[in-house]
Amino acid sequence: MEWFRRNLSRSSTNNSAVSNPSSQSNSKESQQESEEQIYGITQDLINHLKSFTIDTFKNFPLQDEDDSANGEEPRSSSTKVRKDLSQWQERHAVLILSKVKEISQLRYSLCPRHLKEEQFWKIYFKLARSYVVEYELRAIQREKLKKMAMEDEKSSDNSPYEVEMSETKPGNFLEPQPPS
Repeated sequence: MEWFRRNLSRSSTNNSAVSNPSSQSNSKESQQESEEQIYGITQDLINHLKSFTIDTFKNFPLQDEDDSANGEEPRSSSTKVRKDLSQWQERHAVLILSKVKEISQLRYSLCPRHLKEEQFWKIYFKLARSYVVEYELRAIQREKLKKMAMEDEKSSDNSPYEVEMSETKPGNFLEPQPPS
């Protein structure tokens, strides 16, 4: 009977979430807004990006750099964003392309006819630098803190193994003495 009550209460909880899809969409929207905030996608940046034109990219002073000896451009398979970008830059680029249609259209018009993909993103991040640099630095700091925390956790995990190993060595185990 207890099992039936638990299952019944679980299904009613699940049904309330299903019957109220607005709570799920609100959660998705707040998660998306949070991600956009982490990646520096602000209204100021969007307004700045909307002022870009094809000539902004074509006339940008960028040295000609040969990407690779074989001419292949490494790309992410799902997003077509350059793999030579940092993880933060790659995610930022994907979000920008989905949020700011003007940038998506510029990229479509420019690449690969006028610019290589790598050149497009180099120019983009140079033009957007003053708007996104603080967000990128925060991401770098968060990653460093995570690494430090993981290293601390690894060093504290070693002690149980050392104790276990010392107990298995012959001669280290003493039999308990009966109470006198």
